[in-house]
Amino acid sequence: MSRTPIQAQPPLEFIPPAFNPTLVRGIGAALPLWLKLKTPLADIEVKHAERLAKLYSEFQVGKARFLVAFRHPSTYDPLCMANLCLREVPRAAQAHNIPLKGLTGCYFLYDRGVPLWAGSLVGWLMPRVGGISVQRGKLDRQSLRTARELFATGDMPFMAAPEGGTNGHSEIVGPLEPGVAQMGFWCVEDRLAAVLPSVEVSILPVSIRYSYIDPPWEALDGLLSEIEVNCGLEKDSKLDRFARLNRIGERLLLLVSQFYTRFYQQEITIPSGADFNTRLQALLEASLRVAEQYFNLQAKGTIIDRCRRIEQAGWERIYREDLREDLKEANTLTPVERGLADRVAEESDLRMWHMRLVESFVAVTGAYVAEKPSADRFAEVVLIAHKTMQRLEGVDTFSEPDLGKKRALVVVGEPISLTQRWESYKASRQGAKQAVADLTTTIRTAFETMIKD
Repeated sequence: MSRTPIQAQPPLEFIPPAFNPTLVRGIGAALPLWLKLKTPLADIEVKHAERLAKLYSEFQVGKARFLVAFRHPSTYDPLCMANLCLREVPRAAQAHNIPLKGLTGCYFLYDRGVPLWAGSLVGWLMPRVGGISVQRGKLDRQSLRTARELFATGDMPFMAAPEGGTNGHSEIVGPLEPGVAQMGFWCVEDRLAAVLPSVEVSILPVSIRYSYIDPPWEALDGLLSEIEVNCGLEKDSKLDRFARLNRIGERLLLLVSQFYTRFYQQEITIPSGADFNTRLQALLEASLRVAEQYFNLQAKGTIIDRCRRIEQAGWERIYREDLREDLKEANTLTPVERGLADRVAEESDLRMWHMRLVESFVAVTGAYVAEKPSADRFAEVVLIAHKTMQRLEGVDTFSEPDLGKKRALVVVGEPISLTQRWESYKASRQGAKQAVADLTTTIRTAFETMIKD
């Protein structure tokens, strides 16, 4: 399929929240029908919704501020969270005699890039349901300032996904970014600085896990066959599904390794006898280097940190400050200058492709299926392999093959108090850094515990 030409454009502007309670109520009412007609989610089970209902009740009477930190394995997570807040919380409040008044909405952070790939309708919708856009690869001061103010003094609680993006695994927690923990401490700090009434500030972890109602083995066999054909593998009837999946993984590793070695002169050093995960990490390192070398970036920090810097560097060359619509210079570019700017934008987008490839494998391990060879885990890994194949083929798609109806299990955890951790945070700069790290670890532990619920 042909790619849409990438052209240099004015910089991405901050999109402020423009919350519309009428729209949100309408979404809550229409959600069951939308889930039935537009998603494979046939059932959403919620455990301990009364914990969130209690926090909403305390928030509404000025006794608490809180942030809901949810797991992010799938693009269906926002629908599960909307169902939790708009439908399950009011039901739980009624069942447990918890007083609630008004709409149980929330503010939330979303990647500024989402409207670019999801379309103008999503771009219009996000701010009206409480979204605050953020550019993840830079210090987005306006976004952070808005988020801090709303978390500390806004009329609704906050919500964010510490994993940043989807990782495709219901039973593996991806790397957590420290921003959620930091926002919690900022809330305490900002309320103290403004001499606001003392309240309990907490983070509420929420786990989301998906499973197929009927194991989709037949559909998975068809998907495996498609991937095998497209990767140049001949069908071998002697191999079981697990062996076929391993063979596909090995084939993709080989093809992509040869690609980077031959055409990008990357040395991929792999110890003799290394396992799949070690070889995969070496390949991801080579992929990141290709993008970093082009953008003249240093390879430092976690894989997530490096992906965010690459993304921001690409955006700065596509969405350029010197093309701001209010600048006279932006309107006086000659055709040649405009052509060169478009060339830089197109090249930058191509180099960001390598980073997108890495993002798909942030949480992948070679042992995930072997440890528990369930249909759900097998399907998750096959879908990642299929998405990777499409990316390598140059197919731009944001939908995944339909393998059958799913159920979602949403588990609301116990609130994690930040008020109790404040003394450690404010003790020193090093104390603050350690407090953020400890809180992030606590959130991760809560996620891992709830996955087993």
